[in-house]
Amino acid sequence: MNNSLIPVILAGGKGERFWPLSRQDRPKQFLSLDGSSRSLLQATADRLLTLAGGWNNLWVITSSQIAEGVRQQLPDLPKQNLLIELEGRDTAAAVAWTSLEIKKRYGEDAVIGFFPADHWIADQEVFAHTLNAATQLATSTAAIVTLGIKPTFPSTGYGYIEQGEKIDSFNDLPAYHVNRFTEKPNRETAETFLSTGRFSWNSGMFVFRAGVVLEELRTHAPEILEPLEQKGPDIYPLLPKKSIDYALMEKTSLAYVLPVDFGWDDLGDWNAIARLHQKADNPNVELATHIGLDTQGAVVYASNPDDVVVTIGLEDVVIVRDRNVTLIVKKERTQDIKQILKTLQSDPRFTDLL
Repeated sequence: MNNSLIPVILAGGKGERFWPLSRQDRPKQFLSLDGSSRSLLQATADRLLTLAGGWNNLWVITSSQIAEGVRQQLPDLPKQNLLIELEGRDTAAAVAWTSLEIKKRYGEDAVIGFFPADHWIADQEVFAHTLNAATQLATSTAAIVTLGIKPTFPSTGYGYIEQGEKIDSFNDLPAYHVNRFTEKPNRETAETFLSTGRFSWNSGMFVFRAGVVLEELRTHAPEILEPLEQKGPDIYPLLPKKSIDYALMEKTSLAYVLPVDFGWDDLGDWNAIARLHQKADNPNVELATHIGLDTQGAVVYASNPDDVVVTIGLEDVVIVRDRNVTLIVKKERTQDIKQILKTLQSDPRFTDLL
């Protein structure tokens, strides 16, 4: 049985909540948001390359709109390892199609790992140790392994995983059956979850054998798997749009969780930048030339280093200046950026802003 890992990067997202920095010609995964010179996609590939044993075993699945950009970002990725979706149908279709292709090349015992392209990982060594443990579990057991992140605050923006019975330890990390997945809870529920010590954040990272996940998809999501088997990827636009959590993880009895702590953030919106870059001696996160008077709790970003942002008397806002757009939004309303984009899409005057 194959003990190596075939990592797959999920790189099809639009990153709309990072608009106006993230746009159709420059989606979030092509941006460098952690202060390094590497984009989120490149940083994800960097941390997975050693686990993959080199470029030949690293895969990426993305959308047709940004496939050329992925090639430019990852010029060493073999052409045959880039899967291009005709139309985005969420993560269940992406997992199903990629798993079918990997099974064809490596066999049903190939251990596959799925990793979103927009995560920040602090400790690469612990991350690799964790993935080795997940690979051991998936190799030895008919398991769909998810990485559960140890919560650091009662987040209402993440899904949660409740751990059940402990089954064993792998690489000195305990593994548990999953009792249940819970979508984004309210704050009171999140606080209750944390108080029990049994809940992890759902990282959206999964490890399993190709044959195991395909059989589970055949049982729980045949409307996605069977058309792909029969028609191939040309059927993609007609597939149901479902997340892998909804289509499979909430239904399977083979879900296991490894609660881990390697320093993690899902860079979902501008508030994640505040968490990533906040310094104790500065009331604001300044990724621009910022002159502020009585301003605190602000995230200030400008893509042009010559731009100067001046604020007076502001609190808990995000200010982003990029090209011909300035965004000003309360931190608590960053989720509503998607609503603004719908307005822009409906008006031909603003299509160049998307």
